[in-house]
Amino acid sequence: MLTELFLFNVLCPGSESNSSTLTFDGVDVMGTRLADEVISVVDRHPNLRKISFVGHSLGGLIARYAIARLYQQDFSRKPGEENDEGQGESDRSFAEEKCIDRIAGLEPVNFITFATPHLGSKGHKQVPVCCGLYSMEKVASRASWILGRTGKHLFLTDSDYGKPPLLLQMVKDSEDLKFISALHSFKRRVAYANVRFDHLVGWSSSSLRRRNELPKRRNLQKHAKYPHIFYELASKTAKPQEVRLEAKIVRGKTNEMEEEIIRGLTRLSWERIDVNFSGSVQRFLAHNTIQVKTYCINSAGADVIQHMIDNFVL
Repeated sequence: MLTELFLFNVLCPGSESNSSTLTFDGVDVMGTRLADEVISVVDRHPNLRKISFVGHSLGGLIARYAIARLYQQDFSRKPGEENDEGQGESDRSFAEEKCIDRIAGLEPVNFITFATPHLGSKGHKQVPVCCGLYSMEKVASRASWILGRTGKHLFLTDSDYGKPPLLLQMVKDSEDLKFISALHSFKRRVAYANVRFDHLVGWSSSSLRRRNELPKRRNLQKHAKYPHIFYELASKTAKPQEVRLEAKIVRGKTNEMEEEIIRGLTRLSWERIDVNFSGSVQRFLAHNTIQVKTYCINSAGADVIQHMIDNFVL
């Protein structure tokens, strides 16, 4: 059951279907659960017209899978266009119809992630708690079974039915699940990322940028209104192109897998918001502070949440 809250005619439900040990079941299973939750909320509130997703950490990956489950295309006649007199209904031209993207039957608006491991959790300096050491990351990768199927998904070691790792599958449309089309249907896509002190998700992974594309920390400047936001990369107009993702993935070649994920997801435009809690006593809790999980120990992230609210499109 979703916890529901109405704010200024906006319904703000929080997902509760993937709590505790259920987070070990895999991104696909959890994404399906979330999709079912969303459908139940939409069914209970028939007046809803628009939908947005805000996901923190693993929740961002779960949301990306869920929207593919919920993606629909409606074909409707363009407003104001009527059939010529005497023309039958069957004579309507497909060209006179407009394709409208929908998520759970609603208009998709904002897709926002906070500290989400879009590139997975494997690779040099992508798991900061491993200090950027390959040996430690190798041990962590082999121990991914501790986290169940979710661990395998995050460390890109899954190969169910001989298919590529799930995170690689999620950067293109398949016959059944339209991952990229679903993401493209949103008016805006936003990635908030911790620059430092996030000991679970690296800056590159959460901001969907190659490590050599990350701005130099010494060049970061505080936002006048939001003290913990240091860098904003505005979204560029982009259209998804039918780029063939070459199947050159060699198991264990993490850099190649990361490159495939980045290439797939950045066919769409993203707003990148870099967050830095340096100087705050809560900096070592950056992963949860970025979304103010518990106010008394994560309150420093309040300005980041305010930034999200101020830029939220209704």
